[in-house]
Amino acid sequence: MDTFFYALFILSLLFSTRGADDDSSIVSRFQRYLQINTAQPNPNYYEAADFIVSQAQSISLHSQTLEFVKGKPVVLLKWPGSNPNLPSILLNSHTDVVPVEHHKWTHPPFDAHVDGSGDIYARGSQDMKCVGLQYLEAIRRLKSSGFQPLRTVYLSFVPDEEIGGHDGAEKFADSDEFKKMNVGIVLDEGLASPNENYRAFFAERSPWWLVIRATGAPGHGAKLYDNTAMENILKSIESVRRFRAAQFDLVKSGLKSEGEVISVNMVFLKAGTPSPTGFVMNLQPSEAEAGFDVRVPPTADQESLEKRIAEEWAPASRNMTFEFKQKVSVYDEFGKPVLTATDSSNPWWTLLEGAVKKVNEKLGRPEIFPASTDARYFRQLGLPAIGFSPMKNTPILLHDHNEFLNQAEYLRGIEIYESIIKAYASFERTYKR
Repeated sequence: MDTFFYALFILSLLFSTRGADDDSSIVSRFQRYLQINTAQPNPNYYEAADFIVSQAQSISLHSQTLEFVKGKPVVLLKWPGSNPNLPSILLNSHTDVVPVEHHKWTHPPFDAHVDGSGDIYARGSQDMKCVGLQYLEAIRRLKSSGFQPLRTVYLSFVPDEEIGGHDGAEKFADSDEFKKMNVGIVLDEGLASPNENYRAFFAERSPWWLVIRATGAPGHGAKLYDNTAMENILKSIESVRRFRAAQFDLVKSGLKSEGEVISVNMVFLKAGTPSPTGFVMNLQPSEAEAGFDVRVPPTADQESLEKRIAEEWAPASRNMTFEFKQKVSVYDEFGKPVLTATDSSNPWWTLLEGAVKKVNEKLGRPEIFPASTDARYFRQLGLPAIGFSPMKNTPILLHDHNEFLNQAEYLRGIEIYESIIKAYASFERTYKR
């Protein structure tokens, strides 16, 4: 009897050791991906693509590399479903990350250092190399368990999201290759959650990058007269400031979340007459301009905002003009607001909720993403797209110094995706938005 229990004890040790080894290997693969420097403006895309393809080959996924723009590869992986007539599932992620200020990091941002608490410090640990590798690890587990998807599952690793996605997801979504995929649902990135509930996003705010210009006659620095360029630009800035404060008050009071209001932030002010020693101090300039990063939710009245800009922020009566450096419509190509339904009319949302609940976790209230992601290019085609990054009890550190993700949270996220992918890939009914 003692020998029997001793044997059981040894077997339990072996299984626990194997599990630890498996977790260690999973984290090690994540570290290898994080150690590839894909920071803008010079991302090492080819090394990242090679790594992704090698991981795909290790679990027998079909892979191809598309290059809509030279030097910017899109890696597309495929797990064929048993019923290719059903619309497919697309798991999208981006390979680039934002730049870093190395001297402001506790640990080098591309070392993927793991500290004593299990926190993995690296640029991209939250945004969003974690998600790309979690997709792959979840599929690795599903394939090992013998699961066969009913629907085909695609994984896309796209470039340039951090600079707008125009040479990445935008061209991919507009390509013949994408049309052939017959995509029915897209998963993309979300945000970390500081509390117990995972966050999921059904829409995002559209970027309107606005430049307002004022002109006026130049004059002596001591002269008082109306309608100078500086006076007019300051009136516009004050009008924008009041609007911003009113929107921000809605957030501060808890009446709306950040993603539900129109945000306006001034990002530059250009005025004055330069000289070799600075600016000319006794000359009022004839031109001035200010730039604003405006973000518009799909629930906003686009026409009303356009009217406000033309009549209040940059009226022609004050010698004002304006232009958009970028303006993304809040409507899709069918004239509908660019958002994904989050009620029973959308089975993909219901399946997501059920898959998260199945592993004893919870989703928070559906949200509008406060910034922009590649998901917008798929929503603009009329496709449902959900932003989701499984990180709970985690500070939001995307684009921040000392970005990190705890390895336990990373491993838990793989379990979450395993449940979601299984639910999505097993869904039999055809759904159209």
